Amino acid sequence: MKEKMATSLTRKRPGRPKSAAPAPPAGERRTRAEQRAATVKQILDISEDLFAQLGYFGVTIKDVADRMGIHAALIHYYFDGKQSLFDAVFERRVEYAVTVRTAGLDAYEAEAGDHPTVEGALRAYYDGAFDVYINGDEGWRNFGRIFSQVNNAPGYGAEKMDTYFDPLVLRLIRILQKALPDALPEDLFWCFQFTSGAYSLILSRTGRIDRLSDNLCASDDFAAVRERFVTFMAAGLEAVYRSHLKG
Repeated sequence: MKEKMATSLTRKRPGRPKSAAPAPPAGERRTRAEQRAATVKQILDISEDLFAQLGYFGVTIKDVADRMGIHAALIHYYFDGKQSLFDAVFERRVEYAVTVRTAGLDAYEAEAGDHPTVEGALRAYYDGAFDVYINGDEGWRNFGRIFSQVNNAPGYGAEKMDTYFDPLVLRLIRILQKALPDALPEDLFWCFQFTSGAYSLILSRTGRIDRLSDNLCASDDFAAVRERFVTFMAAGLEAVYRSHLKG
């Protein structure tokens, strides 16, 4: 019965957006599995765009359904409420983001061995992450805004960071501790917090830096950010380290 309901609710309606999945070539019919996959992808794509623009609390299931030109019941057929939908949007891309950072740290530890540097460690953690947004499509940039929301959202998002990123962050801290054996552990954690906050602001793409700089800088210019980010953060971390050595 659910399959029958899903089929009836996905029939073509006026006002369907251009982002809708394309119809198969004449003479070809998609299987039910293919239809289901296409529908779920469209729901996730549109939800991702809306969550990126309006945030978790600014979007309803009805908003997604209206954008798609379908009945909200179809979305409830696939997802058990808004939290389930948001989780699916986030989880669709986060595993790749984790994979990229893991690969960066793996390669750097193999190369640096027992002699890592602060800049090398931070570059291993952040450079590949920026590359995802430089080389990815608008969907990835939407995910960046959602990542930023989650990273700053106690209550509905912070536990996702605990699950997906805490093991990577602790690994980064261990590499930094190896690079600066005399550093206070709390300094390393605070400095990571500063880098994480700056990274989240960058992914938000608020447009503020565009206005402040009279368009000398663009908030979606991830290549320009990548060129400067780690150099700035590494210098700050090392300055904190030196200040406590003197004290």
